[in-house]
Amino acid sequence: MKMSIDNGKKGIVIAGTLIADTFYKIDTYPGQGLLTNIREVSQDIGGSGNIIIDLAKLDETLQVTVSAIVGEDKAGRMLCDKLSKYPNINIENVVRKGSSSETLVMDAQDTKQRTFFFRPAASDDFDESYIDWEKMKGDIFHLEYLLLMARVDAPDEEFGTHGARILHDARKRGMKTSIDIVSEQSTRVRDIVTCALKYTDYCSVNEVEAEAVTGIEFVRNGMIDENKIESVLLDLAGKGVGTWAIIHSPKCSYGYDCINKTFERVPSLPLPKGYIKGNNGAGDAYCSGILYSACQGAGLKEAMGFAAACAACSLSETNGTDGMRSGKEVRELEKSLNN
Repeated sequence: MKMSIDNGKKGIVIAGTLIADTFYKIDTYPGQGLLTNIREVSQDIGGSGNIIIDLAKLDETLQVTVSAIVGEDKAGRMLCDKLSKYPNINIENVVRKGSSSETLVMDAQDTKQRTFFFRPAASDDFDESYIDWEKMKGDIFHLEYLLLMARVDAPDEEFGTHGARILHDARKRGMKTSIDIVSEQSTRVRDIVTCALKYTDYCSVNEVEAEAVTGIEFVRNGMIDENKIESVLLDLAGKGVGTWAIIHSPKCSYGYDCINKTFERVPSLPLPKGYIKGNNGAGDAYCSGILYSACQGAGLKEAMGFAAACAACSLSETNGTDGMRSGKEVRELEKSLNN
């Protein structure tokens, strides 16, 4: 039996790509034509699965509805099993067919650097025909990930891209909309994402993604030029973002309230030495904090602070979701680290 929200809210819909992350612990990343040893192999949920589980853990009364395709394979079974452990996650609109999307992660033990190989499979098949709108009951519709789903990114004569059409149709059904994108540096990024931003209420991207979307260079050697941040945020708003435009980075996040015309700056939480165990899923945790705060009616600055605390929770464990806590515990962590 699925749980419903007790505060009049209907919840959050997450649509898009569900990915199985397969981690290979290797001695070193070899040069072309050379060999290395695989010491350990493990598999876990990734992609939108991180946000879905994070939201479910933040509030057990929050209804999280999922629309996606997973394979009729071992990875697809794992993905469904992971989500089914949470009573407030509804996977009735998850379709099983073909092969699951998979990211092969090469985790080099000498350099501590990860290299990623993505096999699209089910992600490239997903489009609006797999969304049962009658079952998509929520306050917010979140589409994840743009630039990673072939049919969603495909051209559309009326809306520019199929993803933009999906967001338009979600709005038509009374839902606020949100997007997430992948960190890709290519000529197609600006065109695809700009089409979607015309029908987006909440846009939360990292600094690399913000540069790619706006074409404004404001990051050099990992350092952000804060003199350009307002221009970048205004560019995102000018492309159509309706409510919040947010840029998050390891040290600080920046936001623009498109309705009240105000800017916010929220530093990341100061973490004790040895606190960070892994950064896999920290960006997803931040996004989940923004979505949850928006669903609860929070203001932008409060949402950014809560999202930063969600990211800090994620950093406390090695995988993408184990570190997430209840909303009450996240707020307690935020308060304790800010004192």
